[in-house]
Amino acid sequence: MNKLNYRVIFRKEPEGGFTAIVPSLPGCITYGDNLDEAVSMVKEAIELYVESLEAHGENIPIQ
Repeated sequence: MNKLNYRVIFRKEPEGGFTAIVPSLPGCITYGDNLDEAVSMVKEAIELYVESLEAHGENIPIQ
């Protein structure tokens, strides 16, 4: 499988932690208590999102 790269926006939340948003993958949003956890969580979210697209025969965004 080719390596895919996606832009991720990390937003610091006022109550603490970080929200991670992947604009190229609608609805691919996750949260971590700290930045390291948010990075780990968004990597997993992207993997699962792409796996779901593949399973349903849908196109995978390349940017």
